[in-house]
Amino acid sequence: MNRTILIGGAWPYANGSLHIGHIAALLPGDVLARYHRACGDRVTFVSGSDCHGTPVAIRAKKEGRSPQKISDFYHEEFERCFDRLGFSYDCYTKTSDERHKKFVQEFHERLYQSDLVYEKETPQAFCEHCQSFLADRFVTGICPKCKKEARGDQCDDCGAVLEPENLLYPVCAVCNSAVVFKKSKHLYIAISKLEKALSALVNAGVSWRKNAVAFTKRYLEEGLRDRALTRDLNWGIRVPKAGYEEKSIYIWAENVLGYLSASKIVSEERGIDYKALWGEDAKHYYVHGKDNIPFHTIILPALLLANGEGWHLPDQIVSSEYLTLEGRKISTSKNYAIWVKDIIETYDPDSIRYYFLANGPEKKDADFSWREYVNSHNGELLGAYGNFVNRSLLFIKKYWNGIVPEAIMDAELLHRIRDLYHTTGSLIEKGAFKDAVNGIFEFVRWANKYFDTCAPWITRISDEAACRNTLYQCVQIIVNLAVLLKPFLPFSSEKICHWFQLGEAWQVHEVCAGFLLPEIEILFERIDKRVIEEKTTKLVYS
Repeated sequence: MNRTILIGGAWPYANGSLHIGHIAALLPGDVLARYHRACGDRVTFVSGSDCHGTPVAIRAKKEGRSPQKISDFYHEEFERCFDRLGFSYDCYTKTSDERHKKFVQEFHERLYQSDLVYEKETPQAFCEHCQSFLADRFVTGICPKCKKEARGDQCDDCGAVLEPENLLYPVCAVCNSAVVFKKSKHLYIAISKLEKALSALVNAGVSWRKNAVAFTKRYLEEGLRDRALTRDLNWGIRVPKAGYEEKSIYIWAENVLGYLSASKIVSEERGIDYKALWGEDAKHYYVHGKDNIPFHTIILPALLLANGEGWHLPDQIVSSEYLTLEGRKISTSKNYAIWVKDIIETYDPDSIRYYFLANGPEKKDADFSWREYVNSHNGELLGAYGNFVNRSLLFIKKYWNGIVPEAIMDAELLHRIRDLYHTTGSLIEKGAFKDAVNGIFEFVRWANKYFDTCAPWITRISDEAACRNTLYQCVQIIVNLAVLLKPFLPFSSEKICHWFQLGEAWQVHEVCAGFLLPEIEILFERIDKRVIEEKTTKLVYS
């Protein structure tokens, strides 16, 4: 039975370029989408650029451009990066899109009718130097509990949930000037009253990553705080309520609604039932980094529940850990990062995808090093997988005139491949992408040993029937590896699928004897090891 699947990838801030940490966190979403499509499921894979809020407004002011121009510039850059890396979004949009704005305003109009929404006057951080009200995370100071440096929304050191006015010595995170607090009237959502429902959600979240469960339970144990729905900001979606015309919807209360607005765009384009996508029979995955956990396990469910229209709550939280770079924290402000726009210009997209899926921060923090990247590419992709494909097919080209020899598929091999489809699919659905891709590459290594043990270069002369059988089995291994690896390595897999005229169904494929191979090209180029020192030397704090 075909399933209805929604996959939401986190929306990156459109105030600066993407770095490799973003890709490491978001790639699992594309693997899920490609896999579920291959299974015949009805997939809606969405994301977009987060264009509103203080970060974009401040960047715009610094550069003397409008927030719209800044966010559009990075949105277009993000689109190019995701496209180059093979992200198969059904809709990649932006929060400044008029369709998103209209959806959010209608959602909030309904939300304001809830008993969970109330009005309150509250102090709001204002930077006189920047002449701007600040989002909580753009206020920094000293945590009143542990006395360590903290942001206005939480302390990363002790985990305390904070308000900017609780901080000791609060300053603007942008210019480091002391902030003042001005009284302002805003709409709030009583998340504290949803504690029981949110606790039930996390307790039922058997498919959530461990970090998502731990983080969410910690927030619940510390006591949920109500959150402002509105903000005194010019750059944002206007509040659809009388008396609030000059205020904007707080960014956190509209960006997560992008999953709803983007999926509605897809549903309307396809002419399918949007409510079914958000009904009880659907399955929803949310893919993001560790720092986005509370937005997907508390904020989004709270908005969906308070709105009262029976929206489907998150099923699976696919939240990665942190990625470091050569043993140090990635720092965009100090330019200590590998920018996606740069790495995609030089390196094979499948190579980038493979590294972050096989070595990424899935269950624990991971470190990117140029040495490991080059060794991974040359050893696994080129040395194991590419080598097996090319040595097998070029042998057939050379000694069998490019015609797949006569034989039948080995029963033991068929059983092994069938099991690999089942195991890999199960691991993907559980969010165990590293185990899934590593399991396939164990099969690749086995295939190389099979080729070596059977020694077709010898049996070609001594036992032609054995040689034909070996080559036939190798062809079957290759075509099934291409299908199994397509969610992970779509570009190289597509080449092989084109050579053999394969479909995409997640099932065992077989190429008949007598099939004539087209021209074969190598799948991967070797990366010169001199790159390691060159790239590592360039990584310095600026």
